[in-house]
Amino acid sequence: MSIICKRRNMTVPNESSYYIMCVKNGDIDALGELYKRHKIQVYRTALAITHDAGMAEDILQETFVRIYKYADSFDQTQPFEPWLYRMTVNLTYSWLNRTKRWAHFFQGAFERLKIPEHRNPEAAMENQEQRTNLQWAIGCLPDSQRAVIVLYYLEDLSVSEIAYALDIAEGTVKSRLYHARKKLKKAIADRGHEVLSEVVYEIL
Repeated sequence: MSIICKRRNMTVPNESSYYIMCVKNGDIDALGELYKRHKIQVYRTALAITHDAGMAEDILQETFVRIYKYADSFDQTQPFEPWLYRMTVNLTYSWLNRTKRWAHFFQGAFERLKIPEHRNPEAAMENQEQRTNLQWAIGCLPDSQRAVIVLYYLEDLSVSEIAYALDIAEGTVKSRLYHARKKLKKAIADRGHEVLSEVVYEIL
């Protein structure tokens, strides 16, 4: 470890918070230590959202460039991991917007929706129709509502995690979920379809 990043009288929540404080002082070795500790976490987060290994790798690299660039904004009284998670998610959304890949993200997330399998061909066809109808309805939502629906129901993030990731109040997350569910229910009803899946019932 470099001379700069020697133990000092710092009050920090954990080892990673200590290393980011060293990065604040220009210690590249400390940044390398953070990379070794958290590269898998950052890569998996980006991959879970983008479903694109190449993009996730690029986001991983850019995340640590930003950590070095914006280290001064880190609050040393707080844990490092939530700050890292927020930076990773925000950067990933920025990449999706920049590359027009939101449709790919929602498609990939939707494919993980667990609709029960049926051996009966008619039931299986009905399930596929339900999936198609719900996917269409989610695609009709405004971006802000679509994001919270996907993150909450398909990515299994909590209200507080979504609020932190999108930099909005928890009450705003709950409000968007409420209005999005109403719009989904109306959109599917207006299309003349009935949705029977347990998972879809949970959303609506």
